[in-house]
Amino acid sequence: MNLLYSNDRKAEYPASWYAATAHPATPSPALSGDTKADVCIVGGGYTGLSAALHLAEAGFDVVLLEAHRVGFGASGRNGGQLGSAQRMDQEDLERLVGDDDAAKLWDLAEDAKDLVKSLIAKHQIECDLKPGVAVLGLSAGEQSELHDHAAHLSGRYGYDQIEPLDEAAGQTLCPSPAYKGGYLDMGAAHLHPLNYALGLARAAVKAGVRIHESTEVQSVDQTTPARVRTANGTVSADHVILACNGYLGDLNRKVAARVMPINNFIAATEPLGTDVARVLTQDVAVADTKFVVNYFRLSADGRLLFGGGESYGYRFPSDIAAKVRKPMIEIFPHLQDAKIDYAWGGTLGITMRRMPYLTRVAPNILSASGYSGHGVGTATHAGQLMALAIQGQAEGFDTMARVPALPFPGGPSLRSPLLVLAMTWFALRDRLGI
Repeated sequence: MNLLYSNDRKAEYPASWYAATAHPATPSPALSGDTKADVCIVGGGYTGLSAALHLAEAGFDVVLLEAHRVGFGASGRNGGQLGSAQRMDQEDLERLVGDDDAAKLWDLAEDAKDLVKSLIAKHQIECDLKPGVAVLGLSAGEQSELHDHAAHLSGRYGYDQIEPLDEAAGQTLCPSPAYKGGYLDMGAAHLHPLNYALGLARAAVKAGVRIHESTEVQSVDQTTPARVRTANGTVSADHVILACNGYLGDLNRKVAARVMPINNFIAATEPLGTDVARVLTQDVAVADTKFVVNYFRLSADGRLLFGGGESYGYRFPSDIAAKVRKPMIEIFPHLQDAKIDYAWGGTLGITMRRMPYLTRVAPNILSASGYSGHGVGTATHAGQLMALAIQGQAEGFDTMARVPALPFPGGPSLRSPLLVLAMTWFALRDRLGI
């Protein structure tokens, strides 16, 4: 079964609050016939759009192929959080790759946030960018760990935009009975993810990128030049970028062994009116410490956008709203009867270590994916790093590519059942508080 079509209609955005409030864009024509380019990019999410934009601005002739619409996948469906650091904690990265590379990875993560903010400003992308992401724990022990982490970032890396929150301060910010404090990171941010993707696409087209939507790539020949094949045409290119994340399918087995697609879900309540103060007292986003993370924020029109729950396999659950409501009322019991106006799912790519997987598939084919829920900044930045690598400036790309990437055990046939077992164990630990 093809994940591109398992839960969605061809070339249609899901019925999300994001799609309902997006700045609409005219569809780009599908590829027809054979063409040539300096670079062919497969995938029209943050990674592909960023790479295309940066390459076009550097003078390259770029063709971008997207099976559905730009921003169709995780880029247009996610929680909209632009987080700090890498997805793996800095302390763990220091142990994994050593202090020098960990420091480089910290700097690259800061570059990623700055890049998103600068692109939004430069191209005047209207996507409701706001500062602030809080990370909250569900126990006194988790509060202590989050405080230690904030102190580590401040002490070792000089990060001064993070503020520890004790239980009282955490409750003042987010009056949920579940949370015991954590920290507030005002260097992080949140935004409307689909409008951000559509803004990148407009900027790319203005820079000269040829975008073809409704164009599914069937195969990529590892030749020189490479040949990218679709149902109705081909692209011959000096370089190819695979920017498919959870929708890679069978295009490359090396990447598929290390990046697994999983599904995640979000619901948007009805506008809460004065009840917003019982959810958040500041216009910031929140993520918590559960292994299967709860994440939420308020929309511009006063809805709770709440993400929670994962599934492993091709199909979304039949009742997404019910799946998300369960963790939502664990955090906000008073919303038991709140109406849910929108509920949607999306497919993202995760890796064993939750670090993105950047690699050279062939001398002229680069790939970046596996952002593990940290893609707003990291995916945008990965696109820029691949654009720079094609121009001969590969230091940042190579630093990311050096992070050891483990294949999932058992390959594609067994990785999903094994991950389900692991996630079930961690979910039990979440419930038991251990």
